[in-house]
Amino acid sequence: MSKKEDKALAELAKRVAAALDDGKAVDIRVLDVRKLTVITDYMIIASGRSSRQVRALAHRVMDTARELGVARIGIEGERESEWVLIDLGGVVVHVMQAETRAFYQLEKLWEQRAPIEIEAGPA
Repeated sequence: MSKKEDKALAELAKRVAAALDDGKAVDIRVLDVRKLTVITDYMIIASGRSSRQVRALAHRVMDTARELGVARIGIEGERESEWVLIDLGGVVVHVMQAETRAFYQLEKLWEQRAPIEIEAGPA
């Protein structure tokens, strides 16, 4: 990835986090997961106080992406709005109700850990 593309993704993550903050999301976390996975570069996790707010926050994220000319790859969970995932390619956004977030603890899943060494067995 070029420095220009990397900078654009960092700006997208920053703008999405700001949009969530403007929508009164709770406990917004922007995680740089570039060294942990190839599926995305940044993971944003935020909480809403109700299904209505989670849905509104998801729409705010999609509006921000549209304003920046970023195509949405997919969205899941909007109907129930307990946990809405918005895939923007290099930025994946999770907007959840507090109880759901506490149960799944995505932040812990994506914490950086020391690499595990695996010995090769007989072929």
